[in-house]
Amino acid sequence: DRIDADVSSTLAGNGSGSVDVDVAVLDTGVDSDHPDLNVAGGVSCTAGAGDFEDGNGHGTHVAGTIAAKDDAVGVVGVAPGARIWAARVLNAGGFGSFASVICGVDWATGTRTDADPTNDIEVANMSLSGGGSDDGNCGADNGDAFHAAICNSVEAGVTYAVAAGNAARDFQTSVPAAYDEVLTVTAVSDFDGKPGALGSPTCRSDEDDTFANFSNFGSDVDIIAPGKCIWSTYPGARFAYMSGTSMAAPHVSAIAALVIATGKLGPDPSPDLVQTHIQTTARDLGKPGVDGRYGFGLVDAAAALRCLPPTVC
Repeated sequence: DRIDADVSSTLAGNGSGSVDVDVAVLDTGVDSDHPDLNVAGGVSCTAGAGDFEDGNGHGTHVAGTIAAKDDAVGVVGVAPGARIWAARVLNAGGFGSFASVICGVDWATGTRTDADPTNDIEVANMSLSGGGSDDGNCGADNGDAFHAAICNSVEAGVTYAVAAGNAARDFQTSVPAAYDEVLTVTAVSDFDGKPGALGSPTCRSDEDDTFANFSNFGSDVDIIAPGKCIWSTYPGARFAYMSGTSMAAPHVSAIAALVIATGKLGPDPSPDLVQTHIQTTARDLGKPGVDGRYGFGLVDAAAALRCLPPTVC
């Protein structure tokens, strides 16, 4: 409600069907049997795991915010029923190596170049973080293989939305948040789905309609989305509250998916075009203009879908 997904072109919540788009969740895996998710397939990149099933819950929760079905069960995603592809790059404890994350990125890239046109990943969500920085040259100067993989993937046509991190500090020493090629998402606390700062805390304390007290920040912030007490899918046909910039990023991934699915930015819009469109249709929050906490503002599903070219808002 806070990002107007219910009044976007999909009218999430009106039972209008599924969004025709493919979204990868690079995370702890996704529960493929969850009745509220449309899981199309995936890959395991973690040691000892033979499948992409979620042994933690984090990845399944992220997937629901993106694409929980528009039905009478549980919750409704921002891009309802979109095809979810699970890349298990983190283990059951929520940890993984750069090698496993790169494996997931390369897998998503490979779907764009293989002989199968039905599995092309258009958007990828990475609600994860590790130490590193942006050398401004796709990792060529500082030997960052992760950055190089992201750049290759973006060049192949995959739009990335990533979590800023939850340490209440500048994310310039955290990747992928620091990379220029991705949409970096911070978190706002919202407890009632409305502006005005009148909502009461639900699952944890904070002030309504304020910058989340755990969220990282930085000069390269792109966008902000709800990230406190988000209700979404959870393994075992369940639902749960979770908080973090990990919960904010999938709101943005889903809106990127909606924008691509309309075809109004072109049949296969570049990630740069999608990112710019999401930024320019955001609702300004905090200080006027772009700042290091709110970026361009609150991601806005309705505006992003209403203001597609040639419409000017």
